[in-house]
Amino acid sequence: MVRHYLDHASTSPLRPEARQALVDALDQAGDPGRVHHEGLVARVTVEQAREQVAGLLGARPREVVFTSGATEAIAAVAWGAAPRGGHQVVTAVEHSAVPAAARRHGEVTVVGVDGQGRVDAEAVLGAIGPDTAVVHVQWGNHEVGTTQPVAAVVAGARERGVLVHVDAAQAAGRVPIHFADLGADLLSISGHKLGGPPGTGALLVRRGLRLAPLLVGSDQERARRAGLENTPALAGLGAAAATLAADGRLPAEEAESRRLTERVLAGVAALDGVRVHGDPEGRLPHLVCLGVDDVEPQAVLLGLDRAGIACHSGSACSSEALEPSPVLAAMGVDALRSLRVSVGWSSTEADVDALLAALPEVLAGLRALRRPT
Repeated sequence: MVRHYLDHASTSPLRPEARQALVDALDQAGDPGRVHHEGLVARVTVEQAREQVAGLLGARPREVVFTSGATEAIAAVAWGAAPRGGHQVVTAVEHSAVPAAARRHGEVTVVGVDGQGRVDAEAVLGAIGPDTAVVHVQWGNHEVGTTQPVAAVVAGARERGVLVHVDAAQAAGRVPIHFADLGADLLSISGHKLGGPPGTGALLVRRGLRLAPLLVGSDQERARRAGLENTPALAGLGAAAATLAADGRLPAEEAESRRLTERVLAGVAALDGVRVHGDPEGRLPHLVCLGVDDVEPQAVLLGLDRAGIACHSGSACSSEALEPSPVLAAMGVDALRSLRVSVGWSSTEADVDALLAALPEVLAGLRALRRPT
């Protein structure tokens, strides 16, 4: 059976360029912190990857701190900012890693969102107090795709002298990001979501900003993150970033992702009991979230999987969580029944065709199993 992978928002397949760079670097045995030949070769590989990631994100190479992923980067922000104050601000639709990390370091204010999952910038700024260390705001939501007013939050927080961390895990590699122009203090990304290797990520730290490191014990990453660098994986991440930064590649992928998800939205518009969650216009290009009446999402996912289609639901029964989706709950919609469809660099027209052919049949079959009342 031909498989159709439509869960790129969870993780994207490894890009060929990233795979080749990773494999090539596996033969490098050197520690990048050593001055012998093997170490210097490894150091060149790591610093080339740093330049490639910085190039994709509009940052200086020295602002890039490599991490094991966005979760570690988020934890590093919450930890590093904590000495500045005992209060952190998050929005109600942040990835669970954000409030979980923030709550370890004092009081947290959660700012609500509207029915499309968008936060009001003034409400975020209004939550800042004299003891606020950092404001966390995502670029775009991981479940419904709605984008946030990050520029307005950044500008307002900087006027108040408060750090801003932007979680760009879903946005990096999907839309253009220019860290210098944005003016944020901190920005986190995940490597595997943009076609890099799992276990890679980065935290961008604005030039001149000093944060206490989360991981200590040695002086890697200019003493900002201890531990031997994963040179092969970082080579893969750098190659993925360089591929996206090549002339026209990111805009082309962004346009194609939006075209494919627009096809999904158009294709489900006539289906009974199916609605769109989030803002269908002000959204990330690669994902859409559908609310499905009357049927449990796990059954829908299993039915689609049997048809060769991989999707995701943010509800409790199809994830590691034991509770309904906090994102959908914050929006005031059904938090138990959702279907997230997300495309990426390897997605094709045939993938969307398969979904649009299978979904009506799966829903009809499940609804036919309900007992009459």
